[in-house]
Amino acid sequence: QVQLVESGGGLVQAGGSLRLSCAASGRTFSSYFMGWFRQAPGKEREFVADIRWSGGITSYAGSVKGRFTISRDNAKNTVYLQMSSLKPEDTAVYYCAATASASRWPRNPNYWGQGTQVTVSS
Repeated sequence: QVQLVESGGGLVQAGGSLRLSCAASGRTFSSYFMGWFRQAPGKEREFVADIRWSGGITSYAGSVKGRFTISRDNAKNTVYLQMSSLKPEDTAVYYCAATASASRWPRNPNYWGQGTQVTVSS
């Protein structure tokens, strides 16, 4: 069983920065897809960014490209999301997710964290 635990959310002013962390445990993640999604009040959950554990290939949603950076620390089994130039529209609960199945990514990853709130004030 895979466990994902997020941390690092909080309240920040527009233009500020935050770094989210997702600590993973329970498996060897060498072949996993991992990434971040977010859900704002009244909206559907949306993809933010992902990283292939092997090779480190990344991709981003257009709304965050150039402002957010996803990275990983293999030794710590941790994925990070560095968020800069934050905007009020980035306010959401941010979830870490993972799967070992390419067919499930990013539509339906089977492992999720509990979520961490990010609030950006104007």
